[in-house]
Parts: sequence; C-alpha cells; structure tokens
Amino acid sequence: MAKIKQQNIQSLKSRKHRKDQSHLHFAMTSKNYIIIGLGIAIIILGYFFMSENSVDGFLPTTVAPVLLIIGYCIIVPVGILYKDKYNPDASTEEIKEVKSEVKTKVSSTNIQTK
Repeated sequence: MAKIKQQNIQSLKSRKHRKDQSHLHFAMTSKNYIIIGLGIAIIILGYFFMSENSVDGFLPTTVAPVLLIIGYCIIVPVGILYKDKYNPDASTEEIKEVKSEVKTKVSSTNIQTK
C-alpha cells in the first residue's frame, strides 16, 4: 500500500517536471474553449455581414473585414495560447495530501512485525 502511494507521489512529481519542461503550455481548459467559441462566433458574424448584397454598404465593406481579422488574428490565437496563472504551491499541496493519506492509512492498519 505504501509502495502504491510512493509511486503516486513520484508520478505527481514527474508530471510537474514534464509540465515545467515545455515552453508553450497548450492546456485546453474550459476558458480556452469559451474564448475560441467567441472567436468563431465573431468570424461567423463577419461572414454573415459580408454576405449582404450591397456593394456600397458599411457592413460588407468595413465591418465584416474588421470582424474577420479580429476573429482570425486575435481572438482564436488568444484562445489557443491562453493559460491560467500557474500556482506552484498547488502541486506541493497535492503531494502533502497524499503523504498525509499514506500516514493515516499506515497508522490505521495494524501491522505486526516479528
């Protein structure tokens, strides 16, 4: 049992080490998906404004290209590259919790030694 918890602690440390090695963190969280969805909605709105048949209109000639550039060049890349602030104390807290669980389980089991 203690060996399993020891392996869990080592795997947590190795995950943290792997996360520190990469320079670009493509951690897709729900916030990333919301930002990308907003970008796609703006792109669709830009194409909708562009589909208007008026050549001299304000929406198809000015607003639609601006919306498309904002959607493609700003919002979608921000959604891909956005990363929440990293809290290094969170991983050490997880390790401490696992260690305390190991201690309580080992102390609660009656191991008899000869």
